[in-house]
Amino acid sequence: MGEDPSAIREDIAQTRERMGDTVDALAYKSDVKARAKDSVTDKIDAVKEKVGGVTSSVSDATPSGSDVSRTTRRAVGIAQENPLGLALGAVGVGFLIGMMLPSTQLENERIGPVADQLKQEAKQVADTAVEHGKEAAHAATEAVKDVGQEHAQAAGEDIRDQAQQSKERLAPS
Repeated sequence: MGEDPSAIREDIAQTRERMGDTVDALAYKSDVKARAKDSVTDKIDAVKEKVGGVTSSVSDATPSGSDVSRTTRRAVGIAQENPLGLALGAVGVGFLIGMMLPSTQLENERIGPVADQLKQEAKQVADTAVEHGKEAAHAATEAVKDVGQEHAQAAGEDIRDQAQQSKERLAPS
Protein backbone atom coordinates (compact mmCIF):
# COMPACT_ATOMS: atom_id res chain seq x y z
CA MET A 1 0.00 0.00 0.00
CA GLY A 2 2.86 2.25 0.29
CA GLU A 3 3.03 3.47 -3.27
CA ASP A 4 4.65 6.79 -3.87
CA PRO A 5 2.14 9.52 -4.80
CA SER A 6 4.46 10.84 -7.54
CA ALA A 7 4.60 7.39 -9.16
CA ILE A 8 0.81 7.19 -9.03
CA ARG A 9 0.53 10.63 -10.64
CA GLU A 10 3.00 9.53 -13.34
CA ASP A 11 0.93 6.39 -14.05
CA ILE A 12 -2.22 8.49 -14.25
CA ALA A 13 -0.57 10.92 -16.69
CA GLN A 14 0.63 8.08 -18.91
CA THR A 15 -2.79 6.45 -18.83
CA ARG A 16 -4.46 9.75 -19.76
CA GLU A 17 -1.99 10.18 -22.66
CA ARG A 18 -2.67 6.64 -23.94
CA MET A 19 -6.41 7.18 -23.51
CA GLY A 20 -6.16 10.46 -25.46
CA ASP A 21 -4.30 8.74 -28.29
CA THR A 22 -6.85 5.92 -28.31
CA VAL A 23 -9.77 8.35 -28.34
CA ASP A 24 -8.16 10.31 -31.23
CA ALA A 25 -7.64 7.09 -33.19
CA LEU A 26 -11.21 5.95 -32.58
CA ALA A 27 -12.54 9.38 -33.58
CA TYR A 28 -10.49 9.28 -36.82
CA LYS A 29 -11.71 5.76 -37.62
CA SER A 30 -15.28 6.74 -37.03
CA ASP A 31 -14.97 9.88 -39.20
CA VAL A 32 -15.36 8.22 -42.63
CA LYS A 33 -15.70 11.57 -44.38
CA ALA A 34 -12.29 12.80 -43.14
CA ARG A 35 -10.61 9.49 -43.98
CA ALA A 36 -12.07 9.55 -47.52
CA LYS A 37 -10.92 13.15 -47.96
CA ASP A 38 -7.39 12.23 -46.79
CA SER A 39 -7.33 9.27 -49.18
CA VAL A 40 -8.45 11.42 -52.11
CA THR A 41 -5.90 14.10 -51.21
CA ASP A 42 -3.11 11.49 -51.10
CA LYS A 43 -4.13 10.11 -54.48
CA ILE A 44 -4.33 13.60 -56.01
CA ASP A 45 -0.84 14.38 -54.71
CA ALA A 46 0.50 11.12 -56.20
CA VAL A 47 -1.09 11.91 -59.58
CA LYS A 48 0.35 15.45 -59.49
CA GLU A 49 3.82 14.03 -58.83
CA LYS A 50 3.48 11.61 -61.74
CA VAL A 51 2.20 14.33 -64.07
CA GLY A 52 5.05 16.58 -62.99
CA GLY A 53 7.54 13.81 -63.74
CA VAL A 54 6.02 13.14 -67.16
CA THR A 55 5.96 16.85 -67.96
CA SER A 56 9.60 17.12 -67.00
CA SER A 57 10.50 14.09 -69.15
CA VAL A 58 8.60 15.47 -72.13
CA SER A 59 10.21 18.89 -71.82
CA ASP A 60 13.64 17.26 -71.58
CA ALA A 61 12.99 15.15 -74.69
CA THR A 62 11.49 17.97 -76.76
CA PRO A 63 14.05 19.91 -78.82
CA SER A 64 14.42 23.59 -78.13
CA GLY A 65 13.26 26.25 -80.57
CA SER A 66 16.83 27.03 -81.58
CA ASP A 67 17.49 23.33 -82.35
CA VAL A 68 14.38 23.17 -84.53
CA SER A 69 15.21 26.37 -86.41
CA ARG A 70 18.84 25.29 -86.93
CA THR A 71 17.72 21.90 -88.29
CA THR A 72 15.14 23.58 -90.52
CA ARG A 73 17.73 25.99 -91.95
CA ARG A 74 20.10 23.08 -92.60
CA ALA A 75 17.37 21.09 -94.38
CA VAL A 76 16.43 24.10 -96.52
CA GLY A 77 20.09 24.63 -97.40
CA ILE A 78 20.50 21.00 -98.44
CA ALA A 79 17.31 21.17 -100.52
CA GLN A 80 18.49 24.34 -102.27
CA GLU A 81 21.91 22.83 -102.99
CA ASN A 82 20.51 19.59 -104.38
CA PRO A 83 16.96 20.01 -105.71
CA LEU A 84 17.22 16.96 -108.00
CA GLY A 85 18.19 14.75 -105.07
CA LEU A 86 15.30 16.14 -103.06
CA ALA A 87 12.88 15.42 -105.91
CA LEU A 88 14.19 11.87 -106.36
CA GLY A 89 14.01 11.27 -102.62
CA ALA A 90 10.43 12.54 -102.51
CA VAL A 91 9.46 10.28 -105.41
CA GLY A 92 11.14 7.32 -103.68
CA VAL A 93 9.38 8.01 -100.38
CA GLY A 94 6.05 8.41 -102.18
CA PHE A 95 6.61 5.14 -104.03
CA LEU A 96 7.41 3.30 -100.80
CA ILE A 97 4.37 4.73 -99.04
CA GLY A 98 2.20 3.80 -101.99
CA MET A 99 3.56 0.24 -101.95
CA MET A 100 2.83 -0.11 -98.24
CA LEU A 101 -0.76 1.10 -98.47
CA PRO A 102 -3.31 -1.61 -99.17
CA SER A 103 -4.74 -1.50 -102.66
CA THR A 104 -8.41 -0.79 -103.19
CA GLN A 105 -10.89 -2.87 -105.16
CA LEU A 106 -10.90 -0.28 -107.98
CA GLU A 107 -7.08 -0.30 -108.16
CA ASN A 108 -7.05 -4.09 -108.31
CA GLU A 109 -9.59 -4.08 -111.16
CA ARG A 110 -8.03 -1.30 -113.22
CA ILE A 111 -4.30 -1.56 -112.64
CA GLY A 112 -3.94 -4.97 -111.01
CA PRO A 113 -2.49 -6.72 -114.07
CA VAL A 114 -0.19 -3.81 -114.87
CA ALA A 115 1.00 -3.66 -111.26
CA ASP A 116 1.64 -7.40 -111.24
CA GLN A 117 3.61 -7.12 -114.48
CA LEU A 118 5.58 -4.16 -113.12
CA LYS A 119 6.39 -6.07 -109.94
CA GLN A 120 7.53 -9.07 -111.96
CA GLU A 121 9.76 -6.91 -114.16
CA ALA A 122 11.20 -5.13 -111.12
CA LYS A 123 11.96 -8.52 -109.57
CA GLN A 124 13.69 -9.67 -112.76
CA VAL A 125 15.77 -6.48 -112.91
CA ALA A 126 16.71 -6.89 -109.25
CA ASP A 127 17.66 -10.55 -109.81
CA THR A 128 19.77 -9.55 -112.81
CA ALA A 129 21.47 -6.81 -110.78
CA VAL A 130 22.21 -9.28 -108.00
CA GLU A 131 23.67 -11.76 -110.50
CA HIS A 132 25.85 -9.03 -112.07
CA GLY A 133 26.95 -8.03 -108.59
CA LYS A 134 27.89 -11.62 -107.77
CA GLU A 135 29.80 -11.94 -111.03
CA ALA A 136 31.65 -8.68 -110.41
CA ALA A 137 32.51 -9.74 -106.87
CA HIS A 138 33.75 -13.12 -108.13
CA ALA A 139 35.85 -11.46 -110.84
CA ALA A 140 37.31 -9.02 -108.30
CA THR A 141 38.11 -11.89 -105.94
CA GLU A 142 39.83 -13.80 -108.73
CA ALA A 143 41.83 -10.73 -109.76
CA VAL A 144 42.96 -10.14 -106.18
CA LYS A 145 43.86 -13.80 -105.83
CA ASP A 146 45.88 -13.73 -109.08
CA VAL A 147 47.73 -10.57 -108.07
CA GLY A 148 48.40 -12.07 -104.65
CA GLN A 149 49.83 -15.22 -106.22
CA GLU A 150 52.04 -13.17 -108.55
CA HIS A 151 53.36 -11.13 -105.63
CA ALA A 152 53.92 -14.28 -103.59
CA GLN A 153 55.85 -15.90 -106.46
CA ALA A 154 57.95 -12.77 -106.96
CA ALA A 155 58.66 -12.58 -103.23
CA GLY A 156 59.58 -16.28 -103.19
CA GLU A 157 62.00 -15.79 -106.09
CA ASP A 158 63.54 -12.77 -104.34
CA ILE A 159 64.00 -14.80 -101.17
CA ARG A 160 65.59 -17.67 -103.13
CA ASP A 161 67.93 -15.26 -104.89
CA GLN A 162 68.96 -13.61 -101.63
CA ALA A 163 69.47 -16.99 -100.00
CA GLN A 164 71.63 -18.10 -102.94
CA GLN A 165 73.70 -14.90 -102.74
CA SER A 166 74.14 -15.32 -98.99
CA LYS A 167 75.15 -18.93 -99.47
CA GLU A 168 77.71 -17.94 -102.10
CA ARG A 169 79.17 -15.23 -99.83
CA LEU A 170 79.48 -17.58 -96.90
CA ALA A 171 80.87 -20.49 -98.90
CA PRO A 172 84.64 -20.98 -98.42
CA SER A 173 86.62 -19.92 -101.45
